[in-house]
Formats: sequence, structure tokens, C-alpha cells
Amino acid sequence: MVPFTALWLPIILSAIIVFVASSIMHMLLPYHQSDCAQLPEEANLLASLRAAGVKRGLYMFPYGSHKDMKSPAMQEKYKQGPVGFMTVFPSGPPALPKFLGLWFGYCLVIGFFTAYLTGHTVAPGVNYLVVFRVAGTAAFMAYGLGMLSNGIWKGQPWGMVIKEVIDGLVYGLLTAGTFGWLWPR
Repeated sequence: MVPFTALWLPIILSAIIVFVASSIMHMLLPYHQSDCAQLPEEANLLASLRAAGVKRGLYMFPYGSHKDMKSPAMQEKYKQGPVGFMTVFPSGPPALPKFLGLWFGYCLVIGFFTAYLTGHTVAPGVNYLVVFRVAGTAAFMAYGLGMLSNGIWKGQPWGMVIKEVIDGLVYGLLTAGTFGWLWPR
């Protein structure tokens, strides 16, 4: 077992590396540009949502209880469509500094749990590839595999889900490399 205090540097540095890599991947590389599309009749739809008083939250439409789902009226609503989920943020420009701060905190949390798992399963001084395999698996599970549920339950397009899983694989490999490089000898 590796003392957790010996792993603070790989935790912090892996979070920084993933944060920078994700910034490059989302701002400079073009493959995420097709992730979202503009709503048809956007101005009219936004005016309707404002008039309805839609506030911050996650909405499902058509909305109904589990009992309602089997009713003929709800089945007709599903047939007519659209069917979906909608996330509404507070009005105003996107709070990018807040989102980036939360993302960095998330990267630190993943680094923390990667260190916890790897530190309890890999001895000090082992081969780089042993550390890489364990840390990389843990980090990929956190960064990448969790994205699959968005395609399953929230209807996120599978092309976008696969891109997020690939991003998660890159982040997991970067985390693995950092832990392997800085593993206590």
C-alpha cells in the first residue's frame, strides 16, 4: 500500500493535465462542433418558453407518472411527439468560470479516487505499466464509461456519446501516464 500523502502530486498534476487537454480538445479541435444543433424556430420557441415561465431545471416531455405512461392519452402524446429531455440553465450568459472551476474540481475528485484505488492495489516501486494499467482503468471508468448512460437514458445522440467516451479514454490515459510517471519508487 502506498501512503496517500505520497500521491498528492499525481492527483493535482493529473487534474491540471486533463483540464488543459480537455480545453484544447473542446476549443481548438473541431470534432465537438457538431455536438449541438440549433432549434427550429428558435426565437418563437424561446419566446414561448419565457411566456410559460420555464425556470432552471431538467424537464421531460411529455410529462407523466409511471401510471400515465400506459394511458391512451399519454400514448397519443408520445406518438405525436416531440419526446425528450430539456435542461434549462439560469438566464444570462453561461457562467464559464464557474463551469471550469467545477470541471477542475471534478478532475481533482477523479484523481483522488484514482489515487485511493491505485494506492491500495499497487505497491511502491512497481513497473510503470502496472501503475498505468490500474490508474488508467480507474480514471477511464470515471471519465468515459459514465457517459454511456446519457445515450441510454437521456437520448443523447450516440455519435456525441462515443466522442465523450473517447475524450474520457484520452483523459484516463493522461491520468494513467501521470500516475505512472510520479509513482513512489
